[in-house]
Amino acid sequence: MVGLDLSVLLRYYKRKEIQEVIVEHAENKEVAIKYAEGYGKRPDVLQHPSDVLEFAKKGATSFHASEELWYNPLQLNTALKKTEIEELRRGWDLVLDVDSKFFDYAKITANLIVQALRHHDIDCLSVKFSGNNGFHIGVPFEAFPDFVHDVETRTLFPEGPRRVASYLKQMIKPHLIRELLNFQDLEKIQITTGKKREELIENKEFDPFSIVDIDTILISSRHLYRMPYTFNEKSGLISLPINPSKILEFNRESAKWNEIVVEHKFIDRTKAQPNQAKKLFVQSFDSTIEKEIYGKIEITETKEFRGSETAVPVEYFPPCIKNILNGLKDGKKRSLFILVNFLTCAGWKYDDIKKLLAEWNKKNQEQLREGIIESHLRYHERNKKKVLPPNCNNMAYYKGFGVCTPDNFCSKIKNPANYAILKQKGAERFKKKDKKGKTKVVEKNSVVEIK
Repeated sequence: MVGLDLSVLLRYYKRKEIQEVIVEHAENKEVAIKYAEGYGKRPDVLQHPSDVLEFAKKGATSFHASEELWYNPLQLNTALKKTEIEELRRGWDLVLDVDSKFFDYAKITANLIVQALRHHDIDCLSVKFSGNNGFHIGVPFEAFPDFVHDVETRTLFPEGPRRVASYLKQMIKPHLIRELLNFQDLEKIQITTGKKREELIENKEFDPFSIVDIDTILISSRHLYRMPYTFNEKSGLISLPINPSKILEFNRESAKWNEIVVEHKFIDRTKAQPNQAKKLFVQSFDSTIEKEIYGKIEITETKEFRGSETAVPVEYFPPCIKNILNGLKDGKKRSLFILVNFLTCAGWKYDDIKKLLAEWNKKNQEQLREGIIESHLRYHERNKKKVLPPNCNNMAYYKGFGVCTPDNFCSKIKNPANYAILKQKGAERFKKKDKKGKTKVVEKNSVVEIK
């Protein structure tokens, strides 16, 4: 913690251009003022450039703002219900927090995130040095799509930034591994960080997020970040907006308070175009939707399955699948995973699967959002693989939400997809015509026979 002398604070915060850029950034945001002894009252706002200097005279060291944009920040309070908070929220900015105890690692990570955002056609992004060892990367709300999967984007906080951050982490991970190991080999990273080798390894591979982090968990409603052009009390440096293309060239020494020039903005709304971030949001939600469906349940059936070449009729489906298709109270997300894998293995085309899922969803006590179903189908279709649904003995699924009502044939198989395919083959194998040339379908010991 660096002691900030009041004379230094006043000399810096009395600069008109500093006051103006801070107040501009605070528009429609909740503000919290940091003093030596802690934060001032919440919520607070900054309305006039002179407010910055007045707070500094009272000992304010830094200013912090919400990621969320509000119709009236002063109406916020901890007693508000979620619906009341959503009514007050007019939007939110994407602010990705790249944090590490080691500055060079943070620079490499932040640079990769900028590249990933540009890969998604976002050129209104901005970057600022946190004032210590990290970086903030921002995308203004004005670049977001109005809706994501039929849900108003304005309401998707903190879910939205969490999904985007999680998606970007996975996207840059292999590149981050390569660039960090090019910068320092694993032995030097151990020396730099003081970590043991096993602390740096996950699944027999170097884990870059053991030494640098992109905050996803701490994002919550009324979450604050340090505003641009304000002090960082730990270092005495300024949280300085920088050129996104020159992160790797950035030197902490250029963030000294007496050398600051207002050159770049953080969250520049004038550069945003509507829907510029649509590609990022759609792909982030499509990618992370699998985690929402699977939760923490272990999926053991991962091998590609040849499946049926033609669509197996519903009449040959196992009892568990028929029970699911009758509508559910619980287990809908797990059932969505089951149904898509089952139907593709049973030879169904995606258009037909989509129609069946729409009919099924109407029967559920509480329907899944249409966007969840569509994104799961797109994800599955892109993979172009037929993968078995969970086996019958997987306790987290069929028995877990009460759809396992086995018939006599169930004891002969291990997987619902095999049930359907074998029943259809059995029916075709024993197909015989009667004297009039017609066929008759009967069941004997739950094995379909056509006589």
